[in-house]
Amino acid sequence: MSLALATLIYEWRRYMAAVIALACSGLLVLFFIGMFIGIGKGFTAQIDRARADIMVLGPGATALFNGGPSGLPRRLMPLVLSHPEVTQVAPLDGSGGRFQNIAQPSKDGPTDPTKAPKNNKMEFVRLTVIDAVPGAVTVPTDYTDAMVEALRQPYAVAVDETALKTLGVKLGDQAIYNGKTVTIGVVTTGYPNMMQPTLVVSRDTLSMLGEADNGTRVGPLMVKLADPSRAEIVAAQLNKMGEGKFKAWTRPQLAKANQGSLFKESFIAIIVIVAVIISGFIGVVITWQTLRGAIMANIKEFASLRALGVSMGSLRIIVLELSFWVGVVGIGLSLGFTALVTLVVKVLAPSMVLAFPLSIVLTVATFLLIIAMLAGLLSLGVLKNSQPADLLR
Repeated sequence: MSLALATLIYEWRRYMAAVIALACSGLLVLFFIGMFIGIGKGFTAQIDRARADIMVLGPGATALFNGGPSGLPRRLMPLVLSHPEVTQVAPLDGSGGRFQNIAQPSKDGPTDPTKAPKNNKMEFVRLTVIDAVPGAVTVPTDYTDAMVEALRQPYAVAVDETALKTLGVKLGDQAIYNGKTVTIGVVTTGYPNMMQPTLVVSRDTLSMLGEADNGTRVGPLMVKLADPSRAEIVAAQLNKMGEGKFKAWTRPQLAKANQGSLFKESFIAIIVIVAVIISGFIGVVITWQTLRGAIMANIKEFASLRALGVSMGSLRIIVLELSFWVGVVGIGLSLGFTALVTLVVKVLAPSMVLAFPLSIVLTVATFLLIIAMLAGLLSLGVLKNSQPADLLR
């Protein structure tokens, strides 16, 4: 065991402030990034879990949302379907409007008819569509045949369990959507959206609601292949067939583009940048002062090492290694704090999703390690006080 690691283990109380500062810095950055990525996943959850192997967007689109026009002419659907490896093609469709529950009468008896019931709720919701056929390309992989059959019924809608309280409904209830009566036919799990409740309906129900897009343009196309492992090859072939009229993406490519598009939004970018600057500043200053104080407390030990012939360069390496191990422990504690906060959020705010891709976690871990090493560099000046002659005083 190295001297630096042994020092950290046996005198851990001296370095706890630095470790906690790094952990909180990492938690701050991870929380904001995870929250924004989670918001994006809330909007794309149904697409991410659909049976589509390829998504076809408009030629100018750089992502599924906030990336330019993603629709394309309806006449291009037969062209995509003409590829010999394509088995299904279906356009995305959806809408949005006002959702109002039908409040149940109070158990205490009739209420004043001139006043709305206390449990009456009105929310603006987002509507997305599936083809109510088992195995359809638009049907998420976790939908059972029973769920699909329930959505086949006229005016049936699916609601995620996290939105039931917000909308004031439960399975089997009726509600009003844009002036028409709908029935809560399915309650899903794993489709939370903290920004806006989402309803899922069949394409037929969307038509009966009068909100289907039957024009000359359609939304992004979901494409299913006979062999999903050839998605990249087929996507390239479709792009060649389209001659610039559309752009085909594999689902991993589109998911990465969607994630990147979130941070191109000015307010999101500003929040993340400010969080990084604040956490970095706090982390460097507290870690630096903690290391400086710990080194000063052990200055006689460092002086003794110099008296024994240990060079100043070797002492600097010890301090930098100590900073490295402080950073490693801080990273571990940061991940622990993040896991704890994620659990608390899941219990207290189930509609809020925190997502932490491995690439983001590794980037934040590197950021914390850089903070720790920078603090170590700033602390090296204290070693000038480790003069062997001071041991004689």
